[in-house]
Amino acid sequence: MTNEQRAENLMNELGFDFGNIPKGFIVSLLKSEIENYQEGSSEYIRLLCGYLYCLGDASDAPLIKKAKYDINMDVGCMIDSEWITSLENGGVADGNTRSREEIMSDFVFYYQNYFNGEDYDDF
Repeated sequence: MTNEQRAENLMNELGFDFGNIPKGFIVSLLKSEIENYQEGSSEYIRLLCGYLYCLGDASDAPLIKKAKYDINMDVGCMIDSEWITSLENGGVADGNTRSREEIMSDFVFYYQNYFNGEDYDDF
């Protein structure tokens, strides 16, 4: 199974009802990916970090940072630094960071269209 297929399967399994996504499950998957990085898994790791961001626990910012900065540049480029900043500042919009609601909406929109073959840049 490709890493994009893994990401699509996870998204299909969990959906976007963030109140019902088990944080411990996401944390476990992300830690495993960081420890056992597979070449080409950037999209899967991005999805995991996005889920963790959307679950909204500021204590998870260091784990997202670890995924962004400690694996490689390809993975790092896929993970939005805005997610980290937003978790750290309580989701408040400022000059460089959108509101938590806007970021979450963008994340959901991206993945609802990504696996349908839509090019996100066309929106």
